[in-house]
Amino acid sequence: MKQFLKCSAALIAMAAPAAAFAQSTGSQDFEDTIIVTGAKVNAGIDGVVLPDTTKAKGVLTQEIIAKQGSGNTILNAINLIPGVSFTNNDPYGSAGGTLNIRGFGPDRVSLTFDGMPLNDTGNYAIYSNQQLDPELIEEINVNLGSTDVDSPTAAASGGTVNYRSMNGSDDFRVTMVGAAGEYDFFRLFGLVETGVFTPFGTKAWFSASTTRNDNVFNNFGQIDKQQYNAKIYQPIGSNGDFVSIAGHYNANRNNFFGSLPLRTDTDQGRVVGPNSSNRYPMNKDERFYTLAPCTVPTGVSGVADSAGSCGTVFDYRFNPSNTGNIRINSRFTLADGLILTVDPSYQYVKANGGGTAAAREGFFDLDSGAGVTNVAGYFGGAPYFGRDINGDGDILDQVNVLAPSQTQTHRFAVISSLRYDISDTQRVRVAYTFDHGRHRQTGQVGLLGNTGEALDVFPVDDPQLDVAGNVLQKRDRLSYAILHQFSAEYLGKFFDEALTVQAGLRAPFFKRKLDNNCMTSSASGFVECFGSGVDIPSNIATLRPTWAAAQERTYKYDKLLPSVGLNYKITPQAAVFWNYSKGLSVPGTDSLYNAFFFARDTDGANPSPETTDSFDLGARYTTSRLQAQFSLWYTNYENRLASSYDPELNASVYRNLGKVEKYGIDGSISYSPIEYFTLYAFGSYLKSKIKDDIAIGVLDGTTIYAPTAGKRESGAPVYTLGGRAEVNFEGVTIGVQAKRTGKRYVYDTNLPTYRGTTAAPVEIYGAAAPAYTLVDLDARISLERWGAKNTWFQLNVSNLFDKFYVGGFGGGLNQSLTLSSGAYGSPGFVQIGSPRAVSGSLHVSF
Repeated sequence: MKQFLKCSAALIAMAAPAAAFAQSTGSQDFEDTIIVTGAKVNAGIDGVVLPDTTKAKGVLTQEIIAKQGSGNTILNAINLIPGVSFTNNDPYGSAGGTLNIRGFGPDRVSLTFDGMPLNDTGNYAIYSNQQLDPELIEEINVNLGSTDVDSPTAAASGGTVNYRSMNGSDDFRVTMVGAAGEYDFFRLFGLVETGVFTPFGTKAWFSASTTRNDNVFNNFGQIDKQQYNAKIYQPIGSNGDFVSIAGHYNANRNNFFGSLPLRTDTDQGRVVGPNSSNRYPMNKDERFYTLAPCTVPTGVSGVADSAGSCGTVFDYRFNPSNTGNIRINSRFTLADGLILTVDPSYQYVKANGGGTAAAREGFFDLDSGAGVTNVAGYFGGAPYFGRDINGDGDILDQVNVLAPSQTQTHRFAVISSLRYDISDTQRVRVAYTFDHGRHRQTGQVGLLGNTGEALDVFPVDDPQLDVAGNVLQKRDRLSYAILHQFSAEYLGKFFDEALTVQAGLRAPFFKRKLDNNCMTSSASGFVECFGSGVDIPSNIATLRPTWAAAQERTYKYDKLLPSVGLNYKITPQAAVFWNYSKGLSVPGTDSLYNAFFFARDTDGANPSPETTDSFDLGARYTTSRLQAQFSLWYTNYENRLASSYDPELNASVYRNLGKVEKYGIDGSISYSPIEYFTLYAFGSYLKSKIKDDIAIGVLDGTTIYAPTAGKRESGAPVYTLGGRAEVNFEGVTIGVQAKRTGKRYVYDTNLPTYRGTTAAPVEIYGAAAPAYTLVDLDARISLERWGAKNTWFQLNVSNLFDKFYVGGFGGGLNQSLTLSSGAYGSPGFVQIGSPRAVSGSLHVSF
């Protein structure tokens, strides 16, 4: 255990007894403060709350969420919490982004919505552009470095983020928001709250919104988003029991954009653009690039036509999604001191990641010319139709087609908890969590129009067929992610309630059932597909001996995960806390399917789960005008499994970093010297250390290693510093917030990016993306003085000084390298930092 884990300075606020500071109904109910006579209730300072718990947490309420811009993703708001780094791909939050908490990427952070898990069931990814409209969010809670005992997650070693939807007003109310801004941003939001409409206290609300804006970096593409929500809330009695039922539907249509190769060499005539032959901009004037219009080549009969490049540019690719869910939250008092909570849910996801391929009209030569075994299918990264697809009367041509990676998910979950109050100061609970996800991943092919744009962004709806009528697939697999989790927890207060002890035990039993209908031809998971329902030739093992057979495998992971926390109140204002938790991250579907290349009984066929031991030591201090929290933390990994996204492959590439240590410090302080003025400051520092060099290949019988020992993990900022100042006087509110994000290493080797060979390298980008500072402005004026109650106009300016910076990226192990020749591969792709954008919104409620 690191010596740096020593006491830190004073900190934070007493939590409100009714505040929802945990994710599920059971966790919320269990952690609600046991009210002490005369204790003050603190709701935070200007929307920032520091719960008085045994864990390092931060909570933002609707008060500050509403000031972050109309319709912006809720994950952008948590940039105000220390240890959190979120990078938006566009100013308005509808095009995705990159989340990092204490150096953990999004696949190591559990995101929940009213307790319901939102991480992808396959690779645990988080989709920031598909979240609930911010006007409907009561609060968002960030649990740094630990989880609740009933957390429905298989990979949350980096903590949890949970937001809760509002229950609605007791009175009838209609709210409308209209917003407009740069890049043709336009948004309409409407909310109807019924108020209490039955003698039993029933109330409900319904909402809808539409959002659109242009691509912010070039002349192609538009973001279009629609969302619909509803909730009905039924209290039961007067002791806090209730049942709520809610529904959510979100449809996104947007192009990829702003992802460019991270290189700045200009001596070979490279220009800014999204192709692998282009480069990254070097200043803000170069951020905006133009895509020239194109036309798909016309086929000529009897000629072997080439596919050309029309439609293949990264920005032409769509990223469509339809997501929906139904959520139930409930609490029942079964007897005095005996509470049952049950939170069932259902989710549906239909989405794909775009991408094109150069299709062949002819057949694939399966036996390499040794016979006449020519077949249709998807081989070597290209579809083979065996029929004319461009209408020129021959089957000699190559034609670009839409070839996205399609995913459809049906997910059922329930989080249940039974709490028993031993006394006024001690309680226990047992919980059971079930999560069942059916994850269907396919790769149907679609056609492009004459201008290179997709005719249908969802090829799965009308897939293209080969000459025999079979559906062509770039991948064809089905997995089931099944979690059964049992847990128990104790909470007690001692020494006149000065000391709080919280201890828990999670026992997850996780199973992945995987069925791959394609053959695996490489250790990186490359597949060869004969098409849906097609019989694979019986002599395939002879024809292609290096291809692993289509097969089914089942992986099981289980582990006991203890946690314990202490919170000691030195005075009514000051407290210290300590927490330990053990975490487990189960490999995602991509790494497990990659393992199909290896025989079942080999090490490569059985990826190990990642385990963590995490410690927090901190202090809090609170008064009516001051709240502060600081914590020192340490995490030790075994089998650190990391992933990064490769836009060319349209897949996550996994790497095992072995043993890794992380540690750092987080802190925040809020001060309101007078009623009309608030200051808030926060910061964090992160240090990670990979313990060993990582093997990357074998050359002439010798294992080659990447020089990672002693280096930092890539993708995470070394530090973040920020603050917010707000003035609120006579109906006018002005807020300015700034955040500096430290440098982020591009590779785990912490080396620059090169071109050429190891014998004669030429540096084309430095080892790290530079630090940058962003400033945002929000200003609001109430129109109540002019007779318009509950009406205001708000101005938002993101990136006020139009700072140029490198946007979000996940990092990688090392730059790709051909070992035999020493030739460096192409650099990775990263987002351009979002430019300045000005928007205004009018909020009307009556």
